[in-house]
Amino acid sequence: MGLANHELPPPPEGKYPAKDHARKVAHFIRDDAKNGEGVIYLEAQKTHMVEDDDQAQHFRQRRFFYYLSGCSLPDSYVCYDMKKDHLTLFIPAVDPEDVIWSGMPLTPKEAMEKYDIDDCQTSDKVNSYLASPETSHSTVYAIPKQIADHITFLSFENKNLDTLRSAIETCRVVKDDFEVGLIRHANAITSHAHTEVMKMVKEARNERELMGTFIGACISNGGREQAYGCICASGTNAATLHYVHNDLSLSNKYNLLIDAGCEYECYCSDVTRTYPLRGSFTKESKQIYDIVDEMQTQCMSMLKAGVRWEDVHARAHEVAIDGLRRLGILKGSDKKEIFDSRVSTIFFPHGLGHYLGMDTHDCGGNANYEDPDPMFKYLRVRGRLPAGSVVTNEPGIYFCRFIIEPALKDEKYAKYIDKTVLDKYWDVGGVRIEDDIWIKEDGYENLTTAPRTWEEVEALINGWERDVSAEESLGRRLAESVLQGMNLKF
Repeated sequence: MGLANHELPPPPEGKYPAKDHARKVAHFIRDDAKNGEGVIYLEAQKTHMVEDDDQAQHFRQRRFFYYLSGCSLPDSYVCYDMKKDHLTLFIPAVDPEDVIWSGMPLTPKEAMEKYDIDDCQTSDKVNSYLASPETSHSTVYAIPKQIADHITFLSFENKNLDTLRSAIETCRVVKDDFEVGLIRHANAITSHAHTEVMKMVKEARNERELMGTFIGACISNGGREQAYGCICASGTNAATLHYVHNDLSLSNKYNLLIDAGCEYECYCSDVTRTYPLRGSFTKESKQIYDIVDEMQTQCMSMLKAGVRWEDVHARAHEVAIDGLRRLGILKGSDKKEIFDSRVSTIFFPHGLGHYLGMDTHDCGGNANYEDPDPMFKYLRVRGRLPAGSVVTNEPGIYFCRFIIEPALKDEKYAKYIDKTVLDKYWDVGGVRIEDDIWIKEDGYENLTTAPRTWEEVEALINGWERDVSAEESLGRRLAESVLQGMNLKF
């Protein structure tokens, strides 16, 4: 039996702290614009209809709007008067005709009880609010291309469309405890779903069955939305970083790499596990798994506020080089020379991780995709990690023919690669291990509780009896995560 819903740690209680977020953004704007007055204006995502049909498209709330409202309703608006410290939400009015089909919507009175706001009005009152003499009219701050045609800012002395997006993106990097609680809960659901896939992997016939098991387990436990498209890659498909097919047969394949995470109340999880389809790793697969495990472990030991992410990423490459040299895949006596050649990027081409929050690849990372250095070109976070940020730690080693075979023809890289040894590892495909990490002043908390070591994974897949089963280990780590988040000892 898997963990039932009531056995998962509960989500955080209380209202989403929209008002605190509004104040935080306003403080950033004041420092940037030297102005203490004005109105922050944001719109929710609109309802869009499917082309040639009378059904609405799948709805995903705008994250900028949600950050200052906590509201998941479409066709809504939020205004924050910075001088008055007053947050007003505007939601669609009751449409009697729509009620026939969809039932009663949220009312302004119910919204006042549900959201951290000072006032709630219907959305037909937005322009009246903006033009009201009681509203501060110095400057309105909005985001370009997120302003409806019927909205007018004529009553404002100034219109600033340059500051708000960057202000919110900067503020979102550092999460408050409520936000971390949402990410932790998304991770609890996701870790449970990964465990459910492990338990049935030997019975599955194709990738789509495993993907369906994962998504079903998420939905059953409150994670109705997926944070991103599931990557369910078997065999050599695991060498494709963002594999999309998810429907091929599992026959004659050794391993499964599943990168999948649910979303809970607009906050994401992002977790990857790699494990054997037949219950036990092959010799070559286990060797690569152990290297990736060591990469993640050593990087984890470096994590705390102020650490330079480039240094952590470089450490992952150093560990990868050590491991691949031990196996004989890489050759050469000068470790620094091998590191400087960047040959390790042939096997580990992506960045170590990225910020995580309301988006899977969350904002504020300041990536530099124009960097000529292949080791850092795809690194989604640059600079030092602040306390309160959440980042993924996801090293990997891949045997992708489309990268490695051209490298074997380039003497710059080929002289460091032993092709005879390499040929033993193609069927491994790829190994990635990914956890979601909350950065603290003096360390970190791992928010991901899915079984991770190959011993736990193999035991769970095979149903082996152990002193502490993999599922019991998951339950213990779920409890540890919650207690650690409350600064308690387990």
